[in-house]
Amino acid sequence: MHIAIAGNIGSGKTTLTRLLCQHFKWTPRFEPVDHNPYLADFYEDMERWSFNLQIYFLNKRFRDIVEISRSDDVIVQDRTIYEDANIFAPNLHDMGLMSTRDFENYSDLFDLMMSLVGNPDLLIYLRSSIPNLISQIQKRGREYEKSIRIDYLTGLNEKYENWIKDYEGNLLIVDSDHIKFGNNPEDFEKVTNMIEAQMFGLFTPKKQQEL
Repeated sequence: MHIAIAGNIGSGKTTLTRLLCQHFKWTPRFEPVDHNPYLADFYEDMERWSFNLQIYFLNKRFRDIVEISRSDDVIVQDRTIYEDANIFAPNLHDMGLMSTRDFENYSDLFDLMMSLVGNPDLLIYLRSSIPNLISQIQKRGREYEKSIRIDYLTGLNEKYENWIKDYEGNLLIVDSDHIKFGNNPEDFEKVTNMIEAQMFGLFTPKKQQEL
């Protein structure tokens, strides 16, 4: 079973992935951030490194999906391949930080990959405001994230909302401004209850739920 967690930078994806895997004894698949050879360069010069970064993520996440599809475990994935193609790459292109030639090349490669895989069994979207994202990014103190532009985060948030509005598949939306699952056990229990109802309920699960 494949559970994927989506959300903007700083929305709490890694925290929720870790907590769910500890609670349910599931297997985590974390986003490759700390060992990413392009990320620090990208935040210093987005236009120069945008295509390289997106191809790196596309390669890693497609490899993850293939491995997940072959596993018998319940796997929780921290960020999805769909976010790269529907949010991050288009945002870079719209901001003039990725050329049309590179964006079209990237999109063609993504479409080919997606013809070979399906949607996750459940997508959990962590909805967050820009002030909350900035606060969370500052708290974790990653050096390379200090130069993230607010207009970059804002563009991503807008694209997340447009993407999730038309998402086809089982979906749970969590308002991470108000549901503090990382430090409030009661809030975390609300999330786990919704997941259990969605994935393991006696009746056909709703396509979309919000918390």
